[in-house]
Amino acid sequence: MSLLDVDALTINYPDATSPAVRELSFSIERGEALGVVGESGSGKTQTAMAIMGLLPPHAEAAGSIRFDGRELLNAGSAVLNEYRARRIAMVFQDPRSALNPYVRIGKQLSRILIEHELCSSAEARARTIEMLNKVGLPDPERQYLAFPHELSGGMRQRAMIGAALLGGPDLLIADEPTTALDVTVQAQILRLIRDLHEETNSALLLITHDLGVIAGSCERVLVLEDGVVVEDGETRGVFRAPADPRTADLLAAAPRVDSPIMVDALPQDAPPVLDIRDIAVKFSERRAGWGESLNAVQPMSLTVAEGETMAVVGESGSGKTSLVRAALGLIRPDGGQVSFLGK
Repeated sequence: MSLLDVDALTINYPDATSPAVRELSFSIERGEALGVVGESGSGKTQTAMAIMGLLPPHAEAAGSIRFDGRELLNAGSAVLNEYRARRIAMVFQDPRSALNPYVRIGKQLSRILIEHELCSSAEARARTIEMLNKVGLPDPERQYLAFPHELSGGMRQRAMIGAALLGGPDLLIADEPTTALDVTVQAQILRLIRDLHEETNSALLLITHDLGVIAGSCERVLVLEDGVVVEDGETRGVFRAPADPRTADLLAAAPRVDSPIMVDALPQDAPPVLDIRDIAVKFSERRAGWGESLNAVQPMSLTVAEGETMAVVGESGSGKTSLVRAALGLIRPDGGQVSFLGK
C-alpha cells in the first residue's frame, strides 16, 4: 500500500467553465520524492490543497485521497487535524501570507507543537529553537523572538520549512517554495528540503513550474496541463524522451543560458535616456535594523541608451531595489546624480 493514493480526483468551482482538476490519479511511496510540474493554472496547487483539506468551501471535490489507507477527501476537521502537522505538512508558496505578521516567529512555531499535543509548553521553546537551528537560521535564539518582517525572504522560508517539519510528518508538500527568492537562496532552500527529506525518510511532493528544480530534486515527475495528467514517469526518462508532446513543449520552453538572444544593434549615437553618476544610498541605523548601519548602494554609475534593454542582477540585499528607488526619486540618495533625458 502506498503512503498516498489519489484516485480520480476532480475539483470543480461553480462559476468555472471547466474543472480545475479532472480525473487526477497518482501515488507516492514512503521516502519517495515526486515532482508535480505544469504551467500556471494547471491544477498543481489545487491538488495540494485538496490533500491538505484546505480547499475553499465553495469548491466541489470528488474522487478519493487515501493517506496510509484512510480516506481524507471531504473528511471532517477532526479527522484532518489528526493528520495535519503530525502526518502531513505543507510549505506554502508565500511565507508572508502564511505567517502571522503580528506574532513572533518562535511563538508561531511553538504553537504547532502545543496545539497538536506533541510536547508540553515547557519543551516547545527548546524544540522550536532546535528546529530553527536545523533549518539554518543564524542565531536561532534571536530569530525565535523576531517578527516575520524582520527576516529576509530566505529566512522566512526557512522558518516555514521548520514549521512544517516540527511534527515529524511522513509527507511534506512544498508548493513553489522558492518562487520569490533569488537564485542563490533558491539553491540553498532546495538543498535544505532535499537534505531534510533524505534525513527523515519522509515522502516529498514538490510542486513547481520550474523543470530544473524537478530535475535536481525528484526521482519521479508528474506533468499537469489544464488539470489533467499528461505524463507520469521517472524524471530522467521523461526529460530525455518525453512521451507526450505537451511535455516536450514545456521542456523546449525552458530558458537555456546557451540559447541565442536576437537583439537589434544599437546605433552608435543612441542618446542616453537614463544617466546615473556615482549614486550612493545609505540607511540609518534605525532603518537598517538590529542596530547596524547599512550601505545599500556603494557609489556606482550606469547609462541606459534609447532602445537599450539593461538587466540589473544580484542577490537579495545587493542594492537592486534601492538603486531603482533612488533613480525614481522615491528615496533620497546620499550622493551622486540622476539625469533623465538630459534633465
